[in-house]
Amino acid sequence: MSARASLLETGRNDALQRSLVPCFDAFYGAALTLIDDWSAPTRPRVLDLGSGGGLFASLVRGRLPHAHLHLIEETPAALEQSRRRFAGDPRVSFALAELEQADLAGPWDLVISSFAIHHLDHSAKRDLYGRINQVLAPGGLFISAEHVLGPTAEVESQYDRLWQAEASDLGVPAVELSRARDRLRQDHCATLGEQLMWMAEAGLADVDCAFKSWRFAVMSARHH
Repeated sequence: MSARASLLETGRNDALQRSLVPCFDAFYGAALTLIDDWSAPTRPRVLDLGSGGGLFASLVRGRLPHAHLHLIEETPAALEQSRRRFAGDPRVSFALAELEQADLAGPWDLVISSFAIHHLDHSAKRDLYGRINQVLAPGGLFISAEHVLGPTAEVESQYDRLWQAEASDLGVPAVELSRARDRLRQDHCATLGEQLMWMAEAGLADVDCAFKSWRFAVMSARHH
């Protein structure tokens, strides 16, 4: 997979990223609520797949201050942004790697991913879900905060139309919105139903969607 930027990573700062995800607070809030409700170990081991600039990881750090975070990202510039974000934090490590080839190592108590898995083709998504199941510790939690494809062309058109309107209302410049839409067209989004099915087929348990607002969804699963 060549280096690509997700919709979220098109923002030059966190404020713009918030505007590109109009439901930002509820979206990431649902992911953080899943973490709050989870029986986390005292010092959880957290893997962030396709970490981008480290925004999601930084939110998780706020909830799990004693966690060790390991961020895997394929784009050098984004990984450097993460390094700057976590400068001075000895409990954060980094790896430059593509998700298809990355050594996930493990075990991990928590695996997170935000706006990264949709870059993979569908067979690679299914393979990654299986690898995640293999590296999760017993009782471990997987959270994927992602774009999802509409189940029909008409619904997908609605998602796109409403997202553009909401992002514009939040002040996203037209040029930034156009760039984000161009990137989405090059990606391999899957429907919510497909992704939940693939997670279950990979052996993950308690597969669920905790939050959905049009094309934005927070999915989760556990390892028993």
